[in-house]
Amino acid sequence: MTIFIILTFVQPSSQLRNFFYPLTIEYFHMPCLLVLLHYLLVISLFDIISFDLYFWAEQGYSVVLPEKLQTGKWNVYRSVRSPLQLVTKFPNHPEIGTLHDNFVRSVDTFRDYKYLGTRVRVDGTVGEYKWITYGEAGTARSAIGSGLIYHGIEKGSSIGLYFINRPEWLIVDHACSSYSFVSVPLYDTLGPDAVKYIVSHAAVQVIFCVPQTLNLLLSYLSDIPTVRLIVVVGGMDDQIPLVPSSTGVQVITYSKLLNQGRSNLQLFCPPKPDDIATICYTSGTTGTPKGAILTHGNFIASVAGSTRDQKFGPSDVYISYLPLAHIYERANQVMTVHFGIAVGFYQGDSMKLMDDIAALRPTVFCSVPRLYNRIYAGIINAVKTSGGLKERLFNAAYNAKRQALLHGKNPSPMWDRLVFNKIKEKLGGRVRFMASGASPLSPDIMEFLKICFGCRVTEGYGMTESTCIISFIDEGDKLGGHVGSPNLACEIKLVDVPEMNYTSDDQPNPRGEICVRGPIVFRGYHKDEAQTRDVIDEDGWLHTGDIGTWLPGGRLKIIDRKKNIFKLAQGEYIAPEKIENVYAKCKFVAQCFVYGDSLNSSLVAVVSVDHDNLKAWAASEGIMYNDLAQLCNDSKVRAAVLAEMDAAGRDAQLRGFEFVKAVTLVLEPFTLENGLLTPTFKVKRPQAKEYFAKAISDMYNELSRTDVSQKTL
Repeated sequence: MTIFIILTFVQPSSQLRNFFYPLTIEYFHMPCLLVLLHYLLVISLFDIISFDLYFWAEQGYSVVLPEKLQTGKWNVYRSVRSPLQLVTKFPNHPEIGTLHDNFVRSVDTFRDYKYLGTRVRVDGTVGEYKWITYGEAGTARSAIGSGLIYHGIEKGSSIGLYFINRPEWLIVDHACSSYSFVSVPLYDTLGPDAVKYIVSHAAVQVIFCVPQTLNLLLSYLSDIPTVRLIVVVGGMDDQIPLVPSSTGVQVITYSKLLNQGRSNLQLFCPPKPDDIATICYTSGTTGTPKGAILTHGNFIASVAGSTRDQKFGPSDVYISYLPLAHIYERANQVMTVHFGIAVGFYQGDSMKLMDDIAALRPTVFCSVPRLYNRIYAGIINAVKTSGGLKERLFNAAYNAKRQALLHGKNPSPMWDRLVFNKIKEKLGGRVRFMASGASPLSPDIMEFLKICFGCRVTEGYGMTESTCIISFIDEGDKLGGHVGSPNLACEIKLVDVPEMNYTSDDQPNPRGEICVRGPIVFRGYHKDEAQTRDVIDEDGWLHTGDIGTWLPGGRLKIIDRKKNIFKLAQGEYIAPEKIENVYAKCKFVAQCFVYGDSLNSSLVAVVSVDHDNLKAWAASEGIMYNDLAQLCNDSKVRAAVLAEMDAAGRDAQLRGFEFVKAVTLVLEPFTLENGLLTPTFKVKRPQAKEYFAKAISDMYNELSRTDVSQKTL
């Protein structure tokens, strides 16, 4: 039992008008309380006018605040590691209030350490990583910021970044922070209509792009009248096209801007914590992008609260391949700067990512379930096809290590030497920290990663509007299937959703919409007060739209989604992402889109198949075919895929109506390029529904004919 005493001091000059003092009593006895009360009564005669006692039962990883909300019946949870005060700064560096402060400290502290690395080409072949230091990046940041001022760009102006991950992205972003510009990431896969909308909506004055997108931008200059300067990253001065002066737009190379800034260096124009750092437009699965306004203070609080107990340093290496325009990677980059971590970039081709990982050998690896699912499937398939002694050895090693970890013991190093070190090499052999975000990670895959890679594996939950991390799994927590306890920089409550039958009175655990409050919550949507009011209520709570429940130990679990759900004809609610994550573990399934609606009583799915596994299965079954398209249309193949999906559904204990009843197999993957994925690899449901409209119609027609024939029989 922990007792929290709140003392209110008489003197207004006291540094703490309300002083919180916790006493932990291992064995609580009434005499102890009586002595404590007497002591407080005596000292209250001198300099304390009142005191209150709260009895706070520890929940494990998070705790319920001693007070209830003024209205409503929902408990408010905070991390047990900072229950009395939400974190807003790095505890060891309270002077850091902005992204500029964060980078300045790191440039001073880690000046000669590696910071940004890219692979260089030698005779047409991609070679090793080449690095620039923190000090060199700091110098480039000053030159870029000064170059923008040289071109008349004023404080507070919006700067667009229209290219994928590379060192210049971060250098421009640092320049924006140091000179009080507002960065506006532009997804390279959004398409011209969305880019035009964002540029106009945010009044972007400068766009940094690459040569491949320059001509596209120039083709619709008249539609983006706020733009004054286009900077081409990686472009050659003699290859920059002339733009008529009547457009009012100047086009220069990044290297020229860099030189102009070096020749005209300006003093920093540091922002304040409450100043806007970025307008981050959510990729979304529907509708027009919304611009989330995030401040410098938002970022510092979020990263400080989620990394307080992390031990990273300049010896660590991070691979950057998740889209920098997304909040997950953006927050990760604030973290890498703070700890002096080296950041190596992938080549820009996801098909070559594993080769980049092998060359970089990262120690910190942040990814999304989609990739972890593929790593899992690849290893399991390799083990099964190896057969015989190798398969038995893997199973013995896996089970032995699993039992040791479950009982809090150190597994025998023999298993790593015999089996797992070879698997670790798939990620370079040095990974000591793995994180997953963007969508739920299956508990058994998390366990699999812990066993095979022998490192800490954590899962986090967040969104753009919360500056990334809302909660994450604490170190030492062996339970999977949840998203941990609150970030130390926020508090969480669950609000009733009666139309979906989720309430705080639900047994055995309360359920409801996850709401978040604290210094990580965004300021609102740019130029959109109506939608801001829809998500932030009058008490400052951000309504996430996700449905959660509290598990024992104060762990948060996401169980549903208010928006990405639909109702079947019989009235059952479906959360398709949960079902897709179950089917993602099937060897035939590279990607999956589950569909249903209120006109039909069952679900159907479109599966992008794993080509190699499909070929191997066809060979083992003696099936002859001309090409993979023929295989995908074979009813026997579809039945085999559906059977494996059913088995996965039974293992995951899906309810009857959650099982897919028909499947269409396709060769084409779901990608950003064909418009079926968001930059965080979530399926764009309305687009996928339209893209596969004929396949969906055919599946329901087939199911209808089957039902009729069965009724006739």
